[in-house]
Amino acid sequence: MKKLVKSGKKRYTDKKEKYGICFKEPFAIMTVQERFLGYVKIDTQSNPETGTHPSTKKQFDLARILADELKALGVADAFVDEHCYVYGHIPANAENLPALGFIAHLDTEPVCSGKNVSPECVPYLGGDIPLKNGKIISATEFPVLKNYVGQELIVTGGNTLLGADDKAGVAEIMTAVEYLVSHPEIRHGKIGIAFTPDEEIGEGASLFDVKGFGCDFAYTVDGEELGELGYETFNAAEATLTLTGKNIHPGSAKGKMINCALLAGEFLKALPENETPAATEGREGFYHVESVRAEVESGEIKLIVRDHDKDKFLARKNYLGQLTQALQEKYGENAAKIRIRDQYYNCLEKIKEHFHLVENARKAFAEAGVTPLETPVRGGTDGCTLSFMGLPCPNLFTGGHNAHSVLEFIPVPSMEKAVEIIVKLVKIYGGN
Repeated sequence: MKKLVKSGKKRYTDKKEKYGICFKEPFAIMTVQERFLGYVKIDTQSNPETGTHPSTKKQFDLARILADELKALGVADAFVDEHCYVYGHIPANAENLPALGFIAHLDTEPVCSGKNVSPECVPYLGGDIPLKNGKIISATEFPVLKNYVGQELIVTGGNTLLGADDKAGVAEIMTAVEYLVSHPEIRHGKIGIAFTPDEEIGEGASLFDVKGFGCDFAYTVDGEELGELGYETFNAAEATLTLTGKNIHPGSAKGKMINCALLAGEFLKALPENETPAATEGREGFYHVESVRAEVESGEIKLIVRDHDKDKFLARKNYLGQLTQALQEKYGENAAKIRIRDQYYNCLEKIKEHFHLVENARKAFAEAGVTPLETPVRGGTDGCTLSFMGLPCPNLFTGGHNAHSVLEFIPVPSMEKAVEIIVKLVKIYGGN
């Protein structure tokens, strides 16, 4: 991989002062909590509308800081490429061991603001958590809070998301890197580190240099609550239905007018009402209508399709095609057009060929005293695409809760456990 953006200590100093990131050389000597609190203050929101790679230039702010920090930690080849991917490697210190990678994404959700994040550390003693702007993280609505009584939680002021998805994963990988570099007695093969842009808009792995990364296997660190171990995800597609109508004066419209608002209603009514995100769980798939715009002469419906089962996934896409064809037959071929684009596939199909990744993760969890939560992931990660690009990638927890929400929070001990498990996986694959 060619180095396209060079690191520089002065730029790092400028950025660390701007964002309040504490840093000491030759090693950061920072806790995972300290790193996280610094990273979340950097706005890295991605944008699905720009059509650029990365989708927003501001993602480079964090990317360059991470590359500089990796260099200062001793990862000599760390760099940022022109598309805002951060890569680096810790060289192998023993022979005949697999090359193992760890990957997280640096962007945050486009819909909920990630600008001017004001993280707050609170000791949780039970009950509701009031946020600065008056919103409440309700213990009734989120009963999982009872698991964290007596722990320190990180929350926001209630006006922005926190960014634990996935800056917690970034901080955990960086803290594990610091530990591994400062403990050369731990045997390991080559260790790859990568941070990706635009994961939240489904493009995090689109331009990932798998060959240059040079790892046999990897783990994405992009899950949520403590113990989550994901290796089965949705198959996913997005669909856009474009409607074209005909406007005639209502007084003389009989047999002539084609009203796209009514066509949109027909299409939406034909979708199974019990197959929406709000009505499904586990391995149940769904259709999710994201937006509807309809006037007499034009209209557009955007939706996503999800299913763990490959055959059911294909059947769902075919059903959308059938609904579109029915509108064409009724109102004319040009009245309705649909474009369906696959986004990612169930990574289990590739991971099952390398199931030692799951078995060793279970072993690492057990050694760390963490109970694995192996439920089907109702979403996707960079690891879905990467697995089909030849880099099998199960997903590890970060510890966060309520991602993409102003009610997002993360327990500090869960982040510390994530760091511990990353290090344990390196030890396991190194035969320590």
